[in-house]
Amino acid sequence: MAIQPGDTIPEATFTTMGADGPTPIKTGEIFPGKKVVLFAVPGAFTPTCHRNHLPGFLENHAVLKEKGVDTIAVVSVNDVFVMNAWAEASGAKDKILFLADGSADFTKAMGLELDASGFGMGTRSKRYAAIVEDGVVKTLNVEDAPGQAVASGAAAVLEAL
Repeated sequence: MAIQPGDTIPEATFTTMGADGPTPIKTGEIFPGKKVVLFAVPGAFTPTCHRNHLPGFLENHAVLKEKGVDTIAVVSVNDVFVMNAWAEASGAKDKILFLADGSADFTKAMGLELDASGFGMGTRSKRYAAIVEDGVVKTLNVEDAPGQAVASGAAAVLEAL
């Protein structure tokens, strides 16, 4: 069953790229005591993710911060090297926290996995956006189709804030 508003974010460990290489970061380091906008994409560099979904959050970074958001984070079932390359290529490295969920452990714990094996991509994440306050999901917008980023886009998140 998929996570719902009112539920607590599940415990999981992501990987980010630190100064000394791949670095684990736990949900307990990201969410407690903070307002976090978490959005998930089926894959870094894929067309909708790279050209539509991520840019909206990058362009609205300052507005989201003004509305009290402490952290903007993106999660994808990609390895840390791909996520780091995407952070650098998009110019979002210092504004958005890029979380690699390489084995889809977090995605599965959220109940938001997507079978993209028909596209040769295996298990991925559904496209969604959540506003999480102190580890509790306040809003969750999941897209009906992975090729669109409307309900989970930055404009929808801003409206919900």
